[in-house]
Amino acid sequence: DEEFDELCFEFGLELDEITSEKDIISKEKGEEKAKGASDTVLYKIDVPANRYDLLCLEGLVRGLQVFKERINLPRYEKIIPPQGEGQKLIITEETVQVRPHAVAAVLRNITFTKERYDSFIDLQEKLHQNICRRRALVAIGTHDLDTISGPFTFTAKPPSEIKFKPLNQSQEYTASQLMDLYRTDSHLRHYLHLIENKPLYPVIYDSNGVVLSMPPIINGDHTKISLKTRNVFIECTGTDITKAKIVLDIIVTMFSEYCEKPFSVEAAEVVSPNGKTHIYPELAYRKEKVKPELINKKVGISETPSNLAKLLTRMCLKSHVVGNGNNIEVEIPPTRADVIHACDIIEDAAIAYGYNNIQMTIPKTYTIANQLPLNKLTELLRLDLAAAGFTEALTFALCSQEDIADKLGMDISATKAVRIANPKTAEFQVARTTLLPGLLKTIAANRKMPLPLKLFEISDIVVKDPSAEVGARNYRHLCAVYYNKSPGFEIIHGLLDRVMQLLEVPPNEENGYTIKATEGSAFFPGRCAEIFAKGQSIGKLGVLHPDVITKFELTMPCSALEINIEPFV
Repeated sequence: DEEFDELCFEFGLELDEITSEKDIISKEKGEEKAKGASDTVLYKIDVPANRYDLLCLEGLVRGLQVFKERINLPRYEKIIPPQGEGQKLIITEETVQVRPHAVAAVLRNITFTKERYDSFIDLQEKLHQNICRRRALVAIGTHDLDTISGPFTFTAKPPSEIKFKPLNQSQEYTASQLMDLYRTDSHLRHYLHLIENKPLYPVIYDSNGVVLSMPPIINGDHTKISLKTRNVFIECTGTDITKAKIVLDIIVTMFSEYCEKPFSVEAAEVVSPNGKTHIYPELAYRKEKVKPELINKKVGISETPSNLAKLLTRMCLKSHVVGNGNNIEVEIPPTRADVIHACDIIEDAAIAYGYNNIQMTIPKTYTIANQLPLNKLTELLRLDLAAAGFTEALTFALCSQEDIADKLGMDISATKAVRIANPKTAEFQVARTTLLPGLLKTIAANRKMPLPLKLFEISDIVVKDPSAEVGARNYRHLCAVYYNKSPGFEIIHGLLDRVMQLLEVPPNEENGYTIKATEGSAFFPGRCAEIFAKGQSIGKLGVLHPDVITKFELTMPCSALEINIEPFV
């Protein structure tokens, strides 16, 4: 297991965990439910999203074998059948409105076993989930060719006119009935929206009118593949022709190794509505040239061109040195649709070289990082507030609308709060516009603690600001609360004086700070003051209104201070 973990890491993958079905079920649902589940060891491997060729056991094993230099990279070839003998897929113009593109291919004389068959189905599912964007861009259909006869027609019809027996069902349904049937299906209901509201549904027929599939929802039961299937007809329909070609290439390259003639694929003709004929799969090999010094420079190594070519060949990119070692010619196989730029080739060279083998060097550019002034001030204040006997709290940046409006006696429209479009819980509806509710909720959760409770927090609040680039702005606030049998206004006032003393702001009007009596909806009448410094209002302090205290489920008086510290940076 450790060796395999190491191998995965070297190849640029991650062995996530070694587990079994039993373990997974017992973790999620408890040990009772896991009884009878299989103990077979499962490897969970994390594959990067760009490597579609590693999404099934066949491709992964092939990739690792080439990487370990145990086998040479197979050469995939397409066999074009003699004129008139190949399979043909005709696309009609009705499809333009729903799913305009289709590609097809045939795997001849293939031998399935239970494992191969499961892997074949599983690969289609994985491709559907990622590159096919949950079947929105491409949908794959695989059929037993011996149960049908070409040429095939890809067309679109009104749902009431499409009638067939879908996969694993016992009777025929029209397309409209199928939609109702699958609305409750945990797996298929997620795809219904793709065609549900279209006037015509896409459908593929053979020459006798047998329905192969109704993409992207379900295949027909008639063409179902079994372990006895010898010839497989593969069609991919979609809204994105490039992705459809990639998906077809991946499926045929992965499973053609089980054909009588390994790694060979029989091509199929696809006729577009305009009468043009294309041969698929493309299985295109292409050559790219990369300069060895570029690879060395970007990765930070100094390898000879022939060594670099060897490294790339181990990554399934067959390479050799050309032109006196000035260039490396790289052949990109059809399995590697992710190679679109020289940097993709360089990345593969780095993986094959081994990230851990690259020498660490101090960068040539010498930069010295500096703390953000606002953060530096925040850190200094936090230490001194703690020294003043206050305990620091960290509360959520999101809260409910009640917390910042109703409970503080304000209207939500007056708070300029930023709202979350689709909140998962009532607790996280808006971004906080004041730190006070968070601290009051913290006190409410700690009512058992001995009094007095002295808490503070220095964090960001968020308010809407149409002039800002993103429509909202953050301000760094300092908030402190004192909770005891008596309000303790003098303690909070003393804390304000201490903060100002630390910031070297004198208590006078000209160039210092002053406090002026004011009224605030959250504060007790006549017990609230506004704080002015640097010629602007920076916040308020005072004794909280009894209504506010009861709304936060508290029972004792409480005084609070909240100021914006940004003017002092």
